[in-house]
Amino acid sequence: MMSYRTEQNRRMIMTSKKYFFFDYDGTLTIGGTGKITESAKKTLGLLMDNGHFVAIATGRIQCDAYKRGKEIGVENVISDGGNGVTIDGQIVSMESMDMKASVTLLDELELKRINWAVSCENSLVRYCKTEGFTSEVKDTYMKTVVQPELDYKKLEKLYKIFVSCSPEREKEIFSLDSLPKVRYNPICLYVEPDDKYSGIMKMVNHIEAPSEDIVVFGDGTNDMKMFRKEWTSIAMGNAREALKERASFVTRSSEEDGIEYACKYFGWI
Repeated sequence: MMSYRTEQNRRMIMTSKKYFFFDYDGTLTIGGTGKITESAKKTLGLLMDNGHFVAIATGRIQCDAYKRGKEIGVENVISDGGNGVTIDGQIVSMESMDMKASVTLLDELELKRINWAVSCENSLVRYCKTEGFTSEVKDTYMKTVVQPELDYKKLEKLYKIFVSCSPEREKEIFSLDSLPKVRYNPICLYVEPDDKYSGIMKMVNHIEAPSEDIVVFGDGTNDMKMFRKEWTSIAMGNAREALKERASFVTRSSEEDGIEYACKYFGWI
């Protein structure tokens, strides 16, 4: 664990209302299990009891992110990697990925006969044209529906694109350079927004919160953009090393009650 920059800064952080943004998978939960630790759940409740603002910031689609937040009493959600903003249970915005770049990518995948699926609505359902995708990608993140007549060029919005390819094959897909992406496994590449910072700023501006009182917690590469020097950035003990290097403070891992540890350290609970 790292100590904070200075004891003076630590005391200053303890004095005012804070605006907390917690990544979900690997930060509030243990790994990718989706199971929030009891200490994290308790800590979020104590933060709200103490008058702090609490939100989840995740790459998960809005309906899924909001459901998971509501289960633990949190109704403020940055979803879709920063493209979705929900405040007090009401969707403020939910933006599509760049449609031109997305269609260009899908054109290339079709040309190269690489199987794909798309998320085009606020639900845990994705659509593909052939059984090829379902036979290759067997994750359970979303239900996959095969629609042979699917015309992606007629879709109004695209929230995620799932590409069935290995890391080696990924290098051959040139249209990916124009879109954000993340890989959770060697079988499927997720093309999805990764700018949680922009989502946080939309929410902060909406509620007129001072940016210097923002605190973010994260563990993965898709949390990099929200780790800013102008606010307090806390990396989990199980975080990627690159994220730890950007952090103001490194706490314990999610399995070792890292959320609770950091919030007690700074006197927020």
